[in-house]
Amino acid sequence: MTDQAELEKLAAILEESDDFRVLRRLKPRDSIKNTSGDESRLGLFVDVETTGLDPLKDEIIELAMLPFRYSLKGEVIAMSEPFNRLHQPSTPVPPTVTALTGITNEMVAGQRIDSDEILQFVEPADLVVAHNAAFDRRFLERFCPTFCTKPWACSMAEIDWAAEGYEGTKLAYLAMGCGFFYDRHRAANDCFAGVELLSRMLPRSGVTGLASLLARARQTTWRIWATNSPFEFKDLLKARGYRWNGEENGRPRAWYVDVPDNRKDAELDYLWQEIYKRKVDLDITRITAIDRYSGRI
Repeated sequence: MTDQAELEKLAAILEESDDFRVLRRLKPRDSIKNTSGDESRLGLFVDVETTGLDPLKDEIIELAMLPFRYSLKGEVIAMSEPFNRLHQPSTPVPPTVTALTGITNEMVAGQRIDSDEILQFVEPADLVVAHNAAFDRRFLERFCPTFCTKPWACSMAEIDWAAEGYEGTKLAYLAMGCGFFYDRHRAANDCFAGVELLSRMLPRSGVTGLASLLARARQTTWRIWATNSPFEFKDLLKARGYRWNGEENGRPRAWYVDVPDNRKDAELDYLWQEIYKRKVDLDITRITAIDRYSGRI
């Protein structure tokens, strides 16, 4: 059997050639020195596997939470032991979910996630992070209301991966771009991969993924609803980045956009001049990390 040292020699030879790239299996990081000297904070990277995509009717079947300490400048300093539990849903696990995750009905039979155990991880956290927080947060807030009280950040949406040279934002794709692989679609493995991405330096901006994430997460944004906008301008709104809410969810059936604080006035001027052709009152919602990605927004 080839030992690890010999394998590393072979990998180094391959990496010297432009014709090969080497992917290494992800191994959790050791603690590192806090070089910034900042007081550290406690992050919690979370991931869920579910029976489907609708948080109003589908259920969590696996939850992982990985605590990690970080500096305010964006250094991942240390990771703790993860929480990883299965949970039996009220209906059988769909075959498509089993095919994707490997989680079977036999695996979840009789399994329960204890809410008190969740609280021990969530309550001390200063920040909750997920890769696609718009998905995970809505499931977790229904599962355990304590998640409603924490600021959230999204490692998929709040790092400009395209500007860093990546053509996609899926976790496994980003991992391969950083030179590592892992066993996908199991919650704890996704958490370790997510924290590893946050630990790495971004190729173009030269800051860590976490530093970029924190800068975006700390910003105030505004959700502007283009209520009753003329139908003939729908393509203009869509091209500008507006999204359509057509669901019966207590929010306007209208086009809307999220903009940073420094673009709010300019966006309102655009709507008044180019869409409505007059000044009208519009629904505007202030959003911070406390409520961003929540089903409450």
